Amino acid sequence: MKVEIQHQQGDFRLDVSFHGATRGITALYGPSGAGKSTVIQIVAGLVRPSSGHISLNGVCLFCSQDKINLPPEKRRIGYIFQDARLLPHLSVLSNLNYGRRLVPAAAHFIEFDPVIELLGIGHLLRRRPADLSGGEKQRVAIGRALLMSPSVLLMDEPLNSLDTLRKQELLPFIRQVSDVFNIPILYVSHSPEEIRALADDIVVMQAGRVVNFGQADQVAIT
Repeated sequence: MKVEIQHQQGDFRLDVSFHGATRGITALYGPSGAGKSTVIQIVAGLVRPSSGHISLNGVCLFCSQDKINLPPEKRRIGYIFQDARLLPHLSVLSNLNYGRRLVPAAAHFIEFDPVIELLGIGHLLRRRPADLSGGEKQRVAIGRALLMSPSVLLMDEPLNSLDTLRKQELLPFIRQVSDVFNIPILYVSHSPEEIRALADDIVVMQAGRVVNFGQADQVAIT
C-alpha cells in the first residue's frame, strides 16, 4: 500500500506519506486528533482527499492528477470500526454472510469454516448482536470483514470500547488474522500497549503529519 495524500478539513491540514507492508500489521499511532482515522477513511474511500495518490497491490484507488477515485465498494477493503456496527435484526450467521454476498464468487479466497474456527465464534451463529459481549461483537465484525475476501483490513481503534480484560482476549485474534490469512492490516490506535503487541511497522503521526516511520523494533513509542 502506498499512501501520499493531502487534505484540508477546516483548520486541520493532513499531509501524509507512507508505504504499508504487503503483509503483517502497519500501525498508525499517535494522540487523538493526529489524523489517524481520517487517513483510513480516505483509504477506504469514505472521505475524498484534496490531492494525492493511493494504491494497493499495484491498483490505483485514488489519484487527483489522473482523476481516479474508486468508490468504496470497488476497493476490496474490509473496514472494522470502533463499534462493531452489526445489523441488530440479523443473526450472527446472517451478519457474517451479509458482506460475502456482495463479492463475486470468483473473488472469494477466504472460506467460511476457517474464519469461524480461528475467531472461535461457532457457538454464536444463532445469536443476535444484542446477546453478545463487546469482545464477541468485535470478533464477529472481524469475521464479516474477512469473509469479503478483502485485499486489506482497516481497523479503526477496534478495542477502544472494550475493557482491559476484553482487549487482552481480542489481541491474539487480530494477530492470528494477519498471520493465518496473510492479509495486510492498517491498524489505528493511540495505545502503546496495543501497538507493541501487534505492529510489524509503525507510522507515528502528530498534527496531521508523519513524524516517524519504520519497523516496530526501530520506532520508539511512548
